[in-house]
Amino acid sequence: MSASKAQESGEVRMGHSLNTDEREFIARRKNTVLQSLQKLNIHCTQDKMPNIALLGSGGGQRAMVGLLECLVQLDKAGLLDCILYLSGVSGSTWCMASLYKEPDWSTKLETMKDKIIERISGPGVSWDDKVAKLKKYYMKDFFSLTDLWAVLFVTSYVKEIDEQTISEQWDQHSKDPYPVYAVIDKQCKKREEGDPWLEVSPHEAGYSLTGAFVDTCNFGSQFENGSKKKHQPEMDMLYLQAVCSSALADGEATWKWIKAISAPELKSALDKMEKDKTGGNASRSSQQSAGEDECYQELSSIVNADPSALEQSSKTKLTDLFGAKKQTGQTTQKTLKCITQSIWGRNYNFLHNMTDESVPAALLQKETRDFIDAGLLLNSPYFSMLRKERNIDLLIALDFSDGDPFTTVREAAKTCKKLNIPFPEVNVPSDEGKKPKDFYVFKGQNVPTVIHIPLFNVVNCGDKPGDWRKKYGILKGPYSAEMTAEVMGVAGKNISNNIEKLLEQIRAVAAAK
Repeated sequence: MSASKAQESGEVRMGHSLNTDEREFIARRKNTVLQSLQKLNIHCTQDKMPNIALLGSGGGQRAMVGLLECLVQLDKAGLLDCILYLSGVSGSTWCMASLYKEPDWSTKLETMKDKIIERISGPGVSWDDKVAKLKKYYMKDFFSLTDLWAVLFVTSYVKEIDEQTISEQWDQHSKDPYPVYAVIDKQCKKREEGDPWLEVSPHEAGYSLTGAFVDTCNFGSQFENGSKKKHQPEMDMLYLQAVCSSALADGEATWKWIKAISAPELKSALDKMEKDKTGGNASRSSQQSAGEDECYQELSSIVNADPSALEQSSKTKLTDLFGAKKQTGQTTQKTLKCITQSIWGRNYNFLHNMTDESVPAALLQKETRDFIDAGLLLNSPYFSMLRKERNIDLLIALDFSDGDPFTTVREAAKTCKKLNIPFPEVNVPSDEGKKPKDFYVFKGQNVPTVIHIPLFNVVNCGDKPGDWRKKYGILKGPYSAEMTAEVMGVAGKNISNNIEKLLEQIRAVAAAK
């Protein structure tokens, strides 16, 4: 089925081919890439030119500002227009969302950089605006911790509430790399038979390896046997950034975050939402108020407790409070349910009850799926870019991860070997794990070339890159203006110091084609 028909009928598109709109855009983008390559004295024809993708890993605010400065340096060197795709996970998506707000941002990148830095160094979003946004999210069919994460966490870093959608944004773009945001399916994260890799582009959203997609404006709507049953509004960019960066969506770390939320502030937000919903009617019974107070007391006790002390008895008590006591406010019930059941990124499953043998059974059965930060499985968007149909020859992977700076590329190689996806072997000297260099190339026969660039390394950080990783941990922040400038300075050197090496690899890939 064609992409246009899928959009008109609201049907699932099965197949590994690229969406028609993406294919048409890439054909136009290749003209820009070809001209850029020729300016760099890399001569090739459009059907033999290297397809280059730039990958931004997760890494919180350091990924956001690091990716921004890397793009600026690529632009200064005349290499930005060589990039066909820009794909990111987690913190890198904060940078992408900020850029793609502006039509043809790549033609005015220095101006965009100044605007973004000014915004994230500013005062941020008011509490009243956060409450108003939370109320809008609450009206959806599914309200989850991702909505709280978007309003209470992401806004504190990006300093805005972006209510555009990715499909709305794209109507204004004609000269930028094609963006692809990557997340994972939480239910498939630890299952062998599923496909955890989900991508969101301006035109389609779906499972990268399975080849199952819906038009992006229909992602989140209710489907039955491949056809749209009930429309839901397309997720906005704030929510998409929250899904992409929900790093605490798996495990006990959730409770550490809940503990960090001020219980009075959360109570205030819920109070305002309830008041707005009831029209400010003060006639609610004292029994109802008492029930809500009991919920707040229990929530407060958990928020202020050691996460390790949160036993099943506490979860059960909260469940009883919002489930059995009908007098408890609906807003409070919904929020407490998200917390006790750790519900993140819940959406309707567009593959529900389909009868297609090409789709793993694990993706068909549940009416809902939970989508979370891809960094919880692999902190770089390799698998959206490794789709055979995208025909990527060169992957430039900017790694802003915590911990081992080679985990992403090693895990990508390991998973590709398991899935029979072409990928080069990854061999790194053991003594470089804690003290990496600033530029690595992995290549082989009939596989894409992978350039791996760790953010903190011995070239730009001296002998102690580990100290830099600690100073700028992924949950540090929001950054001061000085911290932002320092991280951008380090990130920029990784590109400016290696322009000739980048050109060498682009030439090699072009010659091989």
